[in-house]
This record gives sequence, structure tokens and C-alpha cells, in this order.
Amino acid sequence: MNRFPLRLSLKFLLCLLIAGGAYFWAIGLMDSTYAYRSPLDDTPPAAGADLGEPATRRVVWVLIDGLRTDTAADSIIMPVLNRLRAEGASATMHSRTPSYSAPGYSTLVTGAWQEINSGPAFNLDYEDIPPLTQDTIFAAVQRTGMRTGISAYNWFEKLLAGSPPDVSFYTAGDDRIADAEVMAAALPMLAGDASLVLIHLDQVDYAGHHEGGGDSAGWDAAASRTDALLGEIAARLDPAQDTLLVLSDHGHVDRGGHGGGEMVVLTEPLILHGAGVKPGVYEDCRMVDVAPTIAALLGTSLPASSQGAPLVEMLDLPAGTLADLPAIRSSQQIALASAYANTMGNPPGLDEYRMLEDAGQVMDSLRSARLNADRLWRIPLAVLVWAVLAFAWQRTRLSPAARLLMGAAAAILVFHLGHLLSGRVYSYSSVDSVTGLIVFGAVSTGAGMLAAWLGLNIFQRRFSQPPGRAAEFALDLALLTVLILLLVPLAFSALYGPLVTWFLPDLGMHYLALISLLEILMTAAMGVLLAGVGTLVARLARGRQG
Repeated sequence: MNRFPLRLSLKFLLCLLIAGGAYFWAIGLMDSTYAYRSPLDDTPPAAGADLGEPATRRVVWVLIDGLRTDTAADSIIMPVLNRLRAEGASATMHSRTPSYSAPGYSTLVTGAWQEINSGPAFNLDYEDIPPLTQDTIFAAVQRTGMRTGISAYNWFEKLLAGSPPDVSFYTAGDDRIADAEVMAAALPMLAGDASLVLIHLDQVDYAGHHEGGGDSAGWDAAASRTDALLGEIAARLDPAQDTLLVLSDHGHVDRGGHGGGEMVVLTEPLILHGAGVKPGVYEDCRMVDVAPTIAALLGTSLPASSQGAPLVEMLDLPAGTLADLPAIRSSQQIALASAYANTMGNPPGLDEYRMLEDAGQVMDSLRSARLNADRLWRIPLAVLVWAVLAFAWQRTRLSPAARLLMGAAAAILVFHLGHLLSGRVYSYSSVDSVTGLIVFGAVSTGAGMLAAWLGLNIFQRRFSQPPGRAAEFALDLALLTVLILLLVPLAFSALYGPLVTWFLPDLGMHYLALISLLEILMTAAMGVLLAGVGTLVARLARGRQG
């Protein structure tokens, strides 16, 4: 019995199923990431005691979106910022992935990292931005009876819907025109009685995305214009009574973009100037330290989900605040660790937390324990799945495995050469848009498969082989390439699960898994296409020979 037609049909069907499976897995992976929310979303810890006497009349917080540390340190581009740095306190701030704006905003106002602050993991459209359910520094200020103000991009309106500022202005724009509108609304707030005012300037980030990237003339011009706006703000403040805080939410890679784990993206400038500040250059700090530091300056409670600590070495705080801070922070950290442990199904006693510096140790331990328990079965399952597929391919392949392996390696190499030559990095900082990612993946994968298929056919003189054999050769090449590419999403699934669920996985591997799924989809589709082309070419060649 001739099993060749059946085997060929099964390989066609398998390629179509793989393409469909990769598509739905990629969609599911991204949808689950967009839908991710904190495990504390419905059970946030309660706010604790106030720190007491303020060290300043008000804090004016200027968030320069997307500003890199190297640009911030350039006194020619940003002379005002560097004057404030020289007169005040400064440090390099470190953030975490995902290094997008909405997660960064959420971290800044809650003092909690992206995994628990209840903000989105990736940027969303305005209508889809969720309100933060965790405590914020704005809510903490308002609980003391003080007023707050904000002039910013409209994502803040959605994030702070649970504790809206007393006075506000929001814009849907993010360029220099929008910054002019933000400034027009913000300057009158500085003449009011708000004790915390956030002014969000966005044109540097806009330049990173639309005017040449993080090392372009457009970028420098935007930073220079923003520095002039900062000068207008500083001129309205009294350094003896007011505190000015200037920082960023993320950086940009040179070609423009952020979201990944590059150092240039995850380091930001932080400058404090004015009342309650001890001038000097200080050791590095964390983004989660910002909200607790504002709380210490204004004497409010620490945001209840904060994982950071006030930067007391940079602050000239009242003696009573300094005396009460250790006990208040310990109590806040115990409450946070207990709330998180409850979500893990392991309610702890409080005694084991009393000697901890922060709740992060407990949370990391509980998270690791649950992850490791899941990996005990996920890793063997992933290995078994790949081994079965590899065995099935080996038993049904037509051509020599070594030559097919060379072709598969060449196809994958072409994709990654295209990735590198286009200036991309291996993280979400390379993603300009979903459409752009898909188009790039399709073109690069298609080019790689076509080059590998043509090279092997020419090298082995296969264009004159029987049409059925020509089709099966293309399918065998595609299936082996898929088998190699599948190692990455299977490894991601073994370590973190196939979808994002109760925690945020490593976003570097998340990105690699996603682009591998896109490669798998296109490789399988190209296998079917090239099988058809190979069949046609073989028939034409045999026709000429006849």
C-alpha cells in the first residue's frame, strides 16, 4: 500500500494546524498580558498611620516622560535641570520591566512594582485604562485634609479615578502643543493651595517615538524645550518653603522605544530641590521609593501597597517623623506582606515579618515557592511534548536530516540578521506597533524560509524531482524549523505557564516567546506555500524533460 499521499496530506494538515495554533497562542499570550491585574486588586491592604509634621509646604512633582539619564545630565541641552541638580539632591533611579508609561505611572503613584500596583502591564487605549485599586500618594495626601492637583496626559485621569485630584487638567495629546496646554493649566495650580501638584510633560517621549529616537536632533530639541518649561515652574516656587521633584518614568533606546529591560530604558534621573532636601549626589534609588519619599516630605501615611522606602538620606525631616518612621514603615510592610500571602492561599502570622526590612522578601519567597511547585510538572511536560514531536518528525522525514537542519538554521539566521540590521533589540523596546511587529516578522521569516528552500534545492538539484517529493521536502523543512523555534515558547511555558495569569513573568522571555510564535506561524504557512511552488516547479521541469 502506497502511504505517500497520506503522509503528504498529514504534513500539509499539520502545517496548517501549527499555523493556527501559533496564532491563537500568540493572541492568547498578549490578551492575557493586557488583562493582567494585581493579585491584590480586590484585596488591597489598608492605609496606616500618618508620619506627622510636614517638612515642606508643598511638593511640585515634574514628570518628564521618557527622559534618559544621559540627556538629563547634559548641561547644554538641559541647563535648568542641571542647575537644580547642583543646588539640590540627585540620584539615578532604577525601574523594572515592563518599562511602559502606564505601568510606570502606576508604580510612581503607588510605590508598588508593576506586578502588584493594579495598573496595566502594557499601555492600553484611554478607555481601557483601569482605575488603580491600590492606595496612592494622592489618596494619602487627601486623607490628611490637604489638596492635590495634576496637569497631565489623560491616562492619569483613569488611573486616579478612585482618588481624583482636587484640581486637574488632562490632555489627549503628547507633543509640544499638549505640553503648552499642560503648562497653561499647571501654572495657576502653583498659585493655589494644593500641597501636591503633578505636572506631566510628554514631548521628550513623543520625540523618542516620532522624531528620530533617543539620540536624534529632534530628541535634543524636545529636551531643551522641556527644560525651558521646567525653568518656568521653578521660577514660581520658593525653595525655602516648596520642594521640587523632577524625574522620568523610563528611558528610550537609540532608535526610539521602550518597554524592555535595557539599562538605558530602566534608569532615570531623580532630582530633589528646595525645602526638606539635603543637597548632594546620592546612591542609586528605586522607582518604588518615590511615593514614600513624597509621603515623608508631606507627613502623610505611606501608600499602603508601597514596596519602597523614603529616601531619608536625601531629606531634612522633622525629628518626630524620623523617630516614628521605622515603626510606621514596619507596620505597613507587615500589612502588605500579609495581604499578599493571603492571596497565595498561605495566610501567615505576623511574627515572621517583624524583623524584615521590606515585604519584598516574603512576597518573593511565596511567589518562588508557588512557581517552583508548578514547574515540577510543567518542565517535564514541555520536554515530553518536544521529544514526541521530534521523534515523529524524525520517523516521517523524507530528506537527510543534516541538510534539512542546515536549511532550518539558515532560515532562522536570516530572521535574526534582519532583526539586528534593522536596529532592533530583543525586547519590547523594539515594538513600534503590533502591526509593525507582525509585518516585520512576516517579511523576515518569509525571506528566511525562501532563502533556505532555494539554497537547498539548488545545492541538491531538486527542482527536477517528482512533484510529490518536492512538496514533501518543503514541508519537512518547515516542520523542522518549527520544531527548533518551538523550543523558546515551550521553555517559556515550562517556566511561567503558556499564558500570563497571577504574576508577571520575565518580559525578556515573554518577548522571545512571542516573536518565536510569530516565526512558527509564518514558517508553517511558508511551508504550505513553498510545497505548492515546489510542486509547480517540479512539474514544469519534468515537462521540459519530457
